[in-house]
Amino acid sequence: MPDSINERLARLRVLMKERGIDAYYVTGTDPHMSEYVAPRWRTRAFISGFTGSFGYVIVTQDRACLWVDSRYYLQAEKEIEKGTFEMLKDEESPLEEWLEENLSPGSVLAVEEKSISIRAFRKLERRLSGCVKVAIDSEDLLDLIWKDRPAMPFSHLRAVDVAFAGLTSEDKLAKVRAELRKKGADCTFISSLDDIAWLTNLRGDDIRYNPVFLSFLFIDSERAVLFASRERFSDEVYRIVEKDFEVREYDRAYEDLMQLAHGIAYYDPGKVNMGFSSVLCKEESSSRCGLDITTSLKARKNELELRGMRRAHKMDGIAFANFMAKLNTVPDGSLTEMDVSEAFERERMRMDGYLGPSFAPISGFAENGAIVHYSATGESNRKIDKDGLLVLDTGSQFYYGMTDLTRTLLFGKATQEQKNDYTLVLKGHLALASQRFIEGTRGYQLDVLAHQFLWTAGMTYRHGTGHGVGCNLNVHEGPMRISPAPIDVPLEEGMILSDEPGVYKEGKYGIRIENLVAVQKDAMTSFGQFYTFEVLSLVPYERKLIEVRLLSDSEIKLINAYHEWVREELIDEVDEDARAYLEEATSPIARE
Repeated sequence: MPDSINERLARLRVLMKERGIDAYYVTGTDPHMSEYVAPRWRTRAFISGFTGSFGYVIVTQDRACLWVDSRYYLQAEKEIEKGTFEMLKDEESPLEEWLEENLSPGSVLAVEEKSISIRAFRKLERRLSGCVKVAIDSEDLLDLIWKDRPAMPFSHLRAVDVAFAGLTSEDKLAKVRAELRKKGADCTFISSLDDIAWLTNLRGDDIRYNPVFLSFLFIDSERAVLFASRERFSDEVYRIVEKDFEVREYDRAYEDLMQLAHGIAYYDPGKVNMGFSSVLCKEESSSRCGLDITTSLKARKNELELRGMRRAHKMDGIAFANFMAKLNTVPDGSLTEMDVSEAFERERMRMDGYLGPSFAPISGFAENGAIVHYSATGESNRKIDKDGLLVLDTGSQFYYGMTDLTRTLLFGKATQEQKNDYTLVLKGHLALASQRFIEGTRGYQLDVLAHQFLWTAGMTYRHGTGHGVGCNLNVHEGPMRISPAPIDVPLEEGMILSDEPGVYKEGKYGIRIENLVAVQKDAMTSFGQFYTFEVLSLVPYERKLIEVRLLSDSEIKLINAYHEWVREELIDEVDEDARAYLEEATSPIARE
């Protein structure tokens, strides 16, 4: 029988006392600072029971606290053990402030060195300097108390054909080396898994839904050393890789970097863990910090990648139409949340090049839809047994591209409140997608477009409006975002982002509408280069939830033009029995 959260905390506290540790910090990430991690590094879930993708844990001798952001308030409240863990809101009680206020002078705060980035550790050190000693622990205390901890992930690697990647790994290395010269650096060390997968044109399956593999990468003007187990490579893939990379075992990176690094080393302190700090942080003059060069290169999709992304969205559109046609024939009251997401998945599996989901499906009916990142389980799987809204947020991974799509589906009849809210969300979604903007515009400068109509009605949503999206890589990709956070990254041609405003009413329902959009050049005027968004997603909106009287004439035209495009692209590709659904779902809307 699995041990309880209380038993795990008790064993951890014994170790803390033995080592003179007053507070232990569990970051919940892996040695690569990944957002989503393999089972071995689901430390946050192990010690707290919370399964979301973001959160911090602090354990002292008398308290255990979990910090989450607004996406996870409701989920965390449900998952943590009341009376054992306290949930704190990251936006209202920042971790550093809490530590200052709650740890006594002279206290020791410890964190496992491979679970925290150099930037995050240095920030804690600066903030708590003079009152709390922040220490890195080379030994993972959770490893000592975690019975049957999952093993290191291991998957065999596959090569991405240049016909889909657009550039060879040799081409990409040349771009990195050119940027290194511009930065006046002699070498770079990369830890981010999706950056390495992109640069090497390799994919693995070490993290569910993320086609990446455990690895580190060192590059200078002459060498490119890939730290990844040789056993992962078939002879065929190895012959491809060895043309550009020297392959060494994964665990050798910590020791070998001491010999490899020379001159001025460039690295991303937000992605490299503290286990490498003794090499990379010896002297300020010996290193330069910034975003990984590959992060910016990867964000700007080339034409072959864009072509693959368009194809992926067409496949998703076909699957959605086929799914909805079948869904409409199912008797009322016989479906569950998981039935709906699984039915869509079955249609996606029929599409050419489909590899699997790009993230865990979100299918939340009624009040579950108000939990932003809700994931149905065998225990929570809600029956769709009354009128209501279902938030269906899912994505596809194809060998040539990837999708991320959210539609809010109506079961039965809608209330006037639901129709009004859906239409306000739709208006913000359209305003962002249709905006023309000048070169140099940052995502935070556009964020208000999606919020404006909800704000006017006294409502809002607290998650980001848009995240970057990879191409046959991770569904969340930097460095660009559309959110209130002032991220200083201009939107550039080829970047792909989500457009996903929403509104969530606790205990009632949620609404979210999401398409993916690609930044494309528009007109060059005397004021400079302008850009627009190319909409990639090919899925109808929920017409029965649209309150036409709240729309302007231009918004009606946008909806009708989008639906006409969807119909023209898909009508000859969908199943015969899905054509009637598609015709009805994309028929023009008009004022009465």
